[in-house]
Amino acid sequence: MQGELLRASQSRPPEERLRPDRSRSDCPVLLSQSLVLRAPHEEDIDALAHLANNANIATMVSRMPHPYTAKDAADFVRRTKAGEIGKCVYAITRGDNGAFLGCCALEPHQDERTLEIGYWLGEPHWNKGYATEAAHVLIDMAFRTRNHIDYIDARCRVTNIASKRVIQKCGFQFQGTGMIDCMALGGMVAVEWFRLDRKTWMSLRSWGELR
Repeated sequence: MQGELLRASQSRPPEERLRPDRSRSDCPVLLSQSLVLRAPHEEDIDALAHLANNANIATMVSRMPHPYTAKDAADFVRRTKAGEIGKCVYAITRGDNGAFLGCCALEPHQDERTLEIGYWLGEPHWNKGYATEAAHVLIDMAFRTRNHIDYIDARCRVTNIASKRVIQKCGFQFQGTGMIDCMALGGMVAVEWFRLDRKTWMSLRSWGELR
C-alpha cells in the first residue's frame, strides 16, 4: 500500500494518547524507542493537511491528492475510523511530545497470506531514522500477531531512493518492477516491488545488523 498524514493533541494526557482504540484490537498502539504509532484522530487534521500538502510526498505515493486540503485530511481521518481504507492505519508520532510526523499502514492482499506496508513522513522529519523505526515496529507486530501471514510486500517509485533505503534496511528483497497509478500525477509511474518473508524476518527480528 502507498500511503495517504504541526499539531498533536497536547490537551490529552500521555496515558490517554497512548490508550489503544478498542475497535482496533488487532492493531494496538505500538511503541518504539522514540515513536508512538496510534490511530489517527481529529486533532491530527491540521498537521496532516500541513505536512501532506507537499508535491514531494504526493508524487511518491499512489493515493494522495495534490493539493491536499484540510477537507482531505478530515475525510482521511473519518474513513480511517470507519475502516474504509484498511484496519491498520497508524499516525506516526513522537514519543516525547506527541508531535505528528506522518502515517504508516498495513493492507491485506486477497491471498490472505500477504500484507503490504506503506508509509510517509512530512518533509521536515526526513533523514532522521523515523521511517525505518516505524517500519520495524509495524513489521514486528504483523508477524508476531498474525500467524497466517507469510509475506509483507513493499513498493516504491524507482526514483524514491530514500524509501528504497528504508525498505532494504528492513530486510526486504527485490522482486521486480511494475507500474502503479499516481493520483497526484494523474498517470502511471514505475515502481519496484520488494518482499520480506517470515523466515527472513525471524532471522533478522533483532534488527541489530540493519540499523
